[in-house]
Amino acid sequence: MATEATFTVPSDQFPLGTVFHQLPNVTVTLERLIPAQNVVIPYFWVRGTEAKDIESAFTEHPGVDDIRLVDSVGDEYLLRVEWVLDYNDVLTVLAETGVPLIEATGTTNEWRFEIRGDDRSDIAAFQERCRALDIPVTLTELHALTPVTSGTEAVLTDTQQEALVLAYERGYFESPREVTLEALGEELGISQQAVGSRLRGGIKRVLGNTLSALTARP
Repeated sequence: MATEATFTVPSDQFPLGTVFHQLPNVTVTLERLIPAQNVVIPYFWVRGTEAKDIESAFTEHPGVDDIRLVDSVGDEYLLRVEWVLDYNDVLTVLAETGVPLIEATGTTNEWRFEIRGDDRSDIAAFQERCRALDIPVTLTELHALTPVTSGTEAVLTDTQQEALVLAYERGYFESPREVTLEALGEELGISQQAVGSRLRGGIKRVLGNTLSALTARP
């Protein structure tokens, strides 16, 4: 049965984590992972800083080959990073094991990786490979993909559901908003960046499953 898992990694144990040394208040979210012949090229969004500070903040790292600004939307900036597969980190293990990356979000404290396997053995293989390479991953969530009772068949992690329900009850989706991410974070005991990540991930899953159900109708 398809299984999703969430792993955390200390911020300084991941190449892109070097940005937090200069910009501790930013949030970095990987969009997608593209395995190529000799490199892994993830696209990621950076929030919480000015455009002029972004590229210079990503200091040189032995695993990083190139970083460049691709686009911007409001106060969010899309960048592309490229590094050689010979450097061992979480992304190279994902490429090696073929386990899909759903989303990865980094803050000054840690990186949070959501992955999906065809079954639990895929997740176990990923975890074992990380251990073999001394990559300090910590499993925080593990669950099988099963439809929820709503007609949308949306699949949410417990933390995403908790954040979405609280945001809805507190009026976050009203216009104008009746609560801030900071206030939601205080109730949940997490940072506002983490709240934003959970809301985005949850909304993305709900929309994806809803649209898939709609397009599948005869």
